[in-house]
Amino acid sequence: MSKLFTPLQIKSIQLKNRIVVSPMCQYSSQDGFANDWHLVHLGSRAVGGASLIILEATAVSPEGRITPGDLGIWKDEHLPELKRIVRFLESQGAVAGIQLAHAGRKASHRAPWEGGTALHPGEEGAWTTVAPSAIPFQEGGITPLELDQAGIQKVVSDFRAAAARALEAGFKVVEIHGAHGYLLHEFYSPLSNHRTDQYGGSFENRVRLLLEVVAGVQEVWPKEYPLFVRISATDWTDDGWTEDDSVALARLLKEKGIDVIDTSTGGNVPKVRIPIAPGYQVRFAEKIKRETGIMTGAVGLITTPKEAEIIVASGQADLILLAREFLRDPYFPLRAAKSLGVEVEWPVQYQRAKN
Repeated sequence: MSKLFTPLQIKSIQLKNRIVVSPMCQYSSQDGFANDWHLVHLGSRAVGGASLIILEATAVSPEGRITPGDLGIWKDEHLPELKRIVRFLESQGAVAGIQLAHAGRKASHRAPWEGGTALHPGEEGAWTTVAPSAIPFQEGGITPLELDQAGIQKVVSDFRAAAARALEAGFKVVEIHGAHGYLLHEFYSPLSNHRTDQYGGSFENRVRLLLEVVAGVQEVWPKEYPLFVRISATDWTDDGWTEDDSVALARLLKEKGIDVIDTSTGGNVPKVRIPIAPGYQVRFAEKIKRETGIMTGAVGLITTPKEAEIIVASGQADLILLAREFLRDPYFPLRAAKSLGVEVEWPVQYQRAKN
């Protein structure tokens, strides 16, 4: 029996298999609103058999967007289109999840196909970026505004309010984005956090904001629904965040009631050397799972059914999150099932193509 197609129970939610659509920014919104592109993009992956579909990094505030085209959930007006997406995903047997995010100092940029460069202050569409410390992401980049206590508490409140809206929209899984050099990662990494107050210095202080965001979300998110956190398990550079730090953080998150650590890496420092190869980030998910007992998700150049099967079957991770492979093939789970000799239910409209 394929482990990849074994159901997984997380609190009150059962996933029909271990294949998850990883959050993938589409940069295709206006003022944070979802639209037909998001419905079709996400809906096709539900038709394709994914068990859980996590919407892209969805900004908890306007200043938390990476680009002006980011999806948002900072106001009630965003909810009708999000509800429409949730209804369709669930109609196809998928669980609908959403990643809540704040881009921090990596906010206010152009979309990748527009160059991905920073929007400078005073430039049309630009806004003031914020961070734990007034340190640009890269040399010559925009210097962010260092958050004061009021700004930090606003971040916590924004995540809490976004989680409440996610619940109203019908999502059953929330993932807090604490990876890839965005705000919460910026706080816990010593490379971007040079504060001397209770949010800087020691490990305990640097992870404080992430734990406060978790607590704020839990005030409104039902205990019976899963709560994920995505982290970057290493900064891939000297004097940065390490895999041992990630194990320590995972222990804390498990104690706080987090269900799954979505384990990625990097993103907080430009031009670092990353040994990219198939499954290059899986070992971090395995280490966290082995040393803490928390469920983990594996990501990063996992492209074949066999690779995914081995990762789950060997106990390296509980979930496989795919991004680029799902862009290439929205029906990866259906193809994987056939490859692994597993009988799965196809949409009735596609039955003629099953064999």
